Amino acid sequence: MRLRPVRPAGWWFDALLLVGLAGLTVALAADQLFGLDRAVADWADGHRPAAAYWVARVLNFLGQGTPLTLIAAGLGVLLAVRLRSVRPILPPVVAFLLTNLTIGPLKIWTARAAPSASVKEPFLTPEHTLPLFHHDLPVRFAQSYPSGHVANAIVWYGVIALLLAPLARSFGRQLPTRLVTVIRVVPPLVVLTTTTYLGWHWLTDSVAGLLLGLLLDRLLHRAPWDGVPLPGRLRGWDRPFTSYP
Repeated sequence: MRLRPVRPAGWWFDALLLVGLAGLTVALAADQLFGLDRAVADWADGHRPAAAYWVARVLNFLGQGTPLTLIAAGLGVLLAVRLRSVRPILPPVVAFLLTNLTIGPLKIWTARAAPSASVKEPFLTPEHTLPLFHHDLPVRFAQSYPSGHVANAIVWYGVIALLLAPLARSFGRQLPTRLVTVIRVVPPLVVLTTTTYLGWHWLTDSVAGLLLGLLLDRLLHRAPWDGVPLPGRLRGWDRPFTSYP
């Protein structure tokens, strides 16, 4: 099996993303960057008229993990039926496992409150909303870092784009490369902007979600989906899909 190409090529960019995420986490654990987070959150609080709030809130639905998971799974099943292959189902399944094994545990370990934790439960003082490792709080109040909305958006729109191109070809259509890029890039950027603007995450939460999401996305797009060994009983349903003409 040969890994599929990604851009930028090579593992150096993956290492850079991982080092960036680790460095950001260490900096926050050392009480650094709090001034930047506070300044961005305060600016957003002072520039959030009702109309902008509702526009941002509606656009933020682009990052809802459960609907995105269901859409990706549905596309995988549809393509599997059209090609008579179980391989299109593999990316959504692996993406689900990867996101649940990384994003959730990181949130619980870092235990950071959201900016809004000072104006609603658990009603922390503003300075106590910034640090990591609030393990004295119930888990539901300390799951801000990294932003799951941002990381999930990157991963799931990447999977959706991966499946849409061969699905379109199965209908005799060609999905423009530029449209695939738009699907992969625009929704995550919208989610990053709105989730920070709405005060649901600190800026560094969103940046951490961006770094983690890009790392997971590259792993998923490297996977040789067409060459993964399948059980003998599935040999009649092992048609490739990423190289489907």
